[in-house]
Amino acid sequence: MAASPRSTPGPLRRWLVLLLKVGAIGLVAALVALVIAVMITRSSLPEYRELQSSPNGQMVRVHAADGTVIVSLGPSYGEWLPYDRLPPVMVDAMVSVEDRRFDYHPGVDPIGIVRSGWVRLQRGHWAQGGSTITQQIARNIFLTNNRTFGRKFREIIIAMAMERKFSKHQIMELYLNRVYFGGGAYGVDAASRKFFGHAGDRLTLPEAAIIAGLVKAPSHYSPTADAEAAITRAQVVLETMREAGKITAAQAAAANPSSVKLAPEPRQNSVRYFTDWALAQLDQLIDETTEPIDVWTTLDLRMQRSADAAIRANAPPGAQGALVALERDGAVRAMVGGTDYVTSIYNRATQSVRQPGSAFKLFVYLAALEAGHTPDETVVDQPIDIDGWKPRNSNGKFAGQIDLRTAFAFSVNTVAAQLGADVGFPTIADMARRFGISTPVNTHPSMVLGTSDVRLIDMTRAFASVDAKGISVVPYGILKVTAGKGRILYEHEVDDSRVLVAPWVTAQMTDLLQTAVATGTGRAAQLGRPVAGKTGTTSSNKDGWFLGFSSGLTAGVWMGRDDAHPVSGLAGGRAPAQAFHDFMERAVADRKVEPFETQVTLPEWQLEPDDETYFSNATSAPQVDENGLPLEQASPPEEPSPDEAAPPPPTSSRARPEATQPLDQQWLDSVLGRKRQGK
Repeated sequence: MAASPRSTPGPLRRWLVLLLKVGAIGLVAALVALVIAVMITRSSLPEYRELQSSPNGQMVRVHAADGTVIVSLGPSYGEWLPYDRLPPVMVDAMVSVEDRRFDYHPGVDPIGIVRSGWVRLQRGHWAQGGSTITQQIARNIFLTNNRTFGRKFREIIIAMAMERKFSKHQIMELYLNRVYFGGGAYGVDAASRKFFGHAGDRLTLPEAAIIAGLVKAPSHYSPTADAEAAITRAQVVLETMREAGKITAAQAAAANPSSVKLAPEPRQNSVRYFTDWALAQLDQLIDETTEPIDVWTTLDLRMQRSADAAIRANAPPGAQGALVALERDGAVRAMVGGTDYVTSIYNRATQSVRQPGSAFKLFVYLAALEAGHTPDETVVDQPIDIDGWKPRNSNGKFAGQIDLRTAFAFSVNTVAAQLGADVGFPTIADMARRFGISTPVNTHPSMVLGTSDVRLIDMTRAFASVDAKGISVVPYGILKVTAGKGRILYEHEVDDSRVLVAPWVTAQMTDLLQTAVATGTGRAAQLGRPVAGKTGTTSSNKDGWFLGFSSGLTAGVWMGRDDAHPVSGLAGGRAPAQAFHDFMERAVADRKVEPFETQVTLPEWQLEPDDETYFSNATSAPQVDENGLPLEQASPPEEPSPDEAAPPPPTSSRARPEATQPLDQQWLDSVLGRKRQGK
């Protein structure tokens, strides 16, 4: 009898059976490999205590001069809440919206993975997450957010290993204390304190719904960034909790996220102008580090509040204002870069470059004093023509014969132009650079009236160097940087070795600056104690400046519009001088009154202009003519005592000994940093 066709196995069936056997063997091998991988990974996982104490990212705490923390940057971690202190509504909300089968899966959710993979095939990209809570914490702690199959496989292995090593309660505790909720807040407690102003163990149902909704997109659903989006997302969380059976319909209806009172956002006040400027210098001060650091600064919070108030109260409508205050050693005590940091983070104290107007005459008169002019010297306020440039005074008048002190006090432009022509415009530009002006300075005749753009912090530094008797002042804001248990990474050292001009030059300059406040254009800056300063106003009232010092503190104020349009009524002697007064009145209130040292022994060539008298007090050095050849002398001059010896006059167009000069001129030139003529 012939065999039935159905009893004879066909080739296709044999292949199917073979494939099933191979597939079964492969599946068993894969499962064995998976188990081995999970067990190996489990053994390499850190202990739970280590995971509790290993936050992500670097924390930077910035301290004021009194030690107060004025800003914390980087991730914020609240109190670690053990599982029994986590609000049940927070746990239920997170499970409902992020991992509904959390209590039952082994670290991965096959249903979620299949659903996520199917959506990926349909759309061509990852559009729906299939990660469990365990996978999320595995990714956050051990992996990156790169969406690749290799990273996803490692994430699955680690998640399954974590489920083998830790309990569900431990995993949930770890997750809720480490997950990122936006705004720099990591963990439920940090998020609760940031958004609601109270500890995380006191969360209500609607608050928990808001926080749980943040995990999907922290920046988008942040209640401080978009309250409406946060409320809408919280409603979705509440509905999901109802569907999961975590809350009843009545509880969902009673919970009203829109009624939740948010904690007020910390005011981004003017302190941030200072911290932004100071922290930008960290890369040059310390080597790169990931450990938390503390930055100890020079900022005086009381002065900072006074500076902020002075600028806000005095800046004209529509105009901006800036203020910098320096100690004699360069320590920045206050810095305001604008009227409102929230509106504009642009720091006009350190970044903006504007024309200083007559405030630039500081360098004109410094150069003139060094060249031999004196405050009591008589000059003529009259029309002047310098290569076609004819400066005018602000009042359109000419006063005739006046002394330099009066010319400076009332900011007479024609006299400044005459001094510039006398000492040389390149000499004035060199003086400005010597005193810390870091922006380009032109050498056109009009430069004496402040036509070169400068920064407020540079101008303030220059005035502080005058107060420091000619010692270079370099602004700094960071005292030290520490890490760990006070380990010092950087500590500032003041360098007071650089002498810019001789003390008698700054003494005379202080005399002029004091007169400008006492009787001149800066009268609004008077404090009832010695004050020295100078106003500055640019053409069409586009900029107003006042810079000055008293009792060891120097402050500079600028006001104007960012678009450089005119500001009606703006002048250095008005709003800027008043802001200086309002700030300094409080800033130096507790300081000892310091009289200025304006009476000093001047070089003898200034006190004794007569040639014969001058040479009767010459040093024992041989005398030379203008070519450096020795002069014949009938007898050697009498050697004076060290107290009687005086340096010879520097080069100037004013009357002075010109036929001969002592060789000690070379020493004077080297000390003052001047180049001798012909060299």
